[in-house]
Amino acid sequence: MRLPFRRRLLFRARRSRTSLRTTFAVSFAAVAAVVTLLVGLIGYDAAAHLVRRDQQSVFTEVVGDLRSQVRSRDLDAEDYAAGDLDHDGLRDGLTRPTRADVQVLAGDGRIVDQGSRTLPVGPVEQAVAADAQAGKVARRDIEIGGEDYRLATVALGGGRGAVQVAQQFSDTEDLLKELQDRTVLLACLVVLAAGLVGWWLARRITRRLVRLAYAAEGVAATGRVDIQVPVAGRDEVGRLGRSFDHMLGRLAQSEDDQRRLVQDAGHELRTPLTSLRTNISLLRRIDELPPDQRAELVDDLAEESRELTDLVNELVDLAAGGTDDGRTEELTLAEVALEAAAAARRRTGRPVTVRTTDADVFHGRPAALQRAVTNLIENAAKFDRDGTEPIEISVTGRRVAVLDRGPGVAEADADRIFDRFYRAAGARSLPGSGLGLSIVRDVAATHAGTVFVQGRPGGGAVIGFTVGEGERPGGT
Repeated sequence: MRLPFRRRLLFRARRSRTSLRTTFAVSFAAVAAVVTLLVGLIGYDAAAHLVRRDQQSVFTEVVGDLRSQVRSRDLDAEDYAAGDLDHDGLRDGLTRPTRADVQVLAGDGRIVDQGSRTLPVGPVEQAVAADAQAGKVARRDIEIGGEDYRLATVALGGGRGAVQVAQQFSDTEDLLKELQDRTVLLACLVVLAAGLVGWWLARRITRRLVRLAYAAEGVAATGRVDIQVPVAGRDEVGRLGRSFDHMLGRLAQSEDDQRRLVQDAGHELRTPLTSLRTNISLLRRIDELPPDQRAELVDDLAEESRELTDLVNELVDLAAGGTDDGRTEELTLAEVALEAAAAARRRTGRPVTVRTTDADVFHGRPAALQRAVTNLIENAAKFDRDGTEPIEISVTGRRVAVLDRGPGVAEADADRIFDRFYRAAGARSLPGSGLGLSIVRDVAATHAGTVFVQGRPGGGAVIGFTVGEGERPGGT
């Protein structure tokens, strides 16, 4: 059975969250395991080496002392007997440092006095007991009752016997084995604790990421960009949330603008299309019309097709949003105004003058800026139909204004003339699409500027725009 859509999204988000948490937990546990293993191995190896070396050195020192005794003094087997009640004899001096077992042999290898356990006497030990050289020693490792020992047999000299000293080292190995087991247990506990801590940290770290992922999946699946995005925190995740929320806001605004543009364009296209259909229907009876009406019909068709073409071209420019107007480069508004004025003179035959003052260099898109200035000139020419005075362009720094001697702009229309498809009451009978000034506004906005409209002393209007101080188009 298929789950509902929102539950499927939540399931996928939880699955991804679990996977990310598991990755964090396993990573923490793996790092902790490696570190603990290295520390445990190094620590155990160092401790085992020190303990073994210490035991070996003590045993070697005891054997060395025994050899020095038998070489410097004329001793026999009775001198190492266990009958010393004060425990300050030669035998006690051997057993005290290492808790060693001492056994005394006669010259023929017989055991004269044994310690807590019987030490093995082999041919080597018998030969040492019968040896005439005092201090001669024989060493070997032995096993007694399942325990491991070090055994050293030192000759008393003159064939008088020998003294055997044995040190157990299997108990040390047992101690080291217990240390090893405890190290392994501690390592397991550390790995488990690291896994739990990793899981807890992963849950805290990924909580907001999972919410962002859920929001992104919702946008991708539904196409809705009006969802709420978590933007808490000042770290990278918080910055990601704010950027994502800002991106969705821009997308929502873009969708609204696109929807409004389509609706307005559809509304504006109805009028010229209706007129074209009407005139085309009249073409079927063109032979019945008088010559003057025929000429008027043809002129109407040409004018309407031209207006429709201009409207479509401006819609394309407006929909592009200034993004396809070429790369940015260093320029001045004076250069743009001069080129736009020259083009306007050729196209309209109207005189256009340009006055510049302190034109600043900035980064901009020449094609888009020239289109904006051209739209201002065409707007001025449309309203100043008498043409008694030239159209003036004033450039000051990063501000350009076009001055005309038309009827001016009513105060009620001043705030709306830059809206798409808005046409003042006095302009509805004039040609135009109502998009020219809105394109000017969009070009100014992409260059971090604003538009303005003012009345001109003596009649007419001053309409223009600015570009941002020290900013690149689009905020770059």
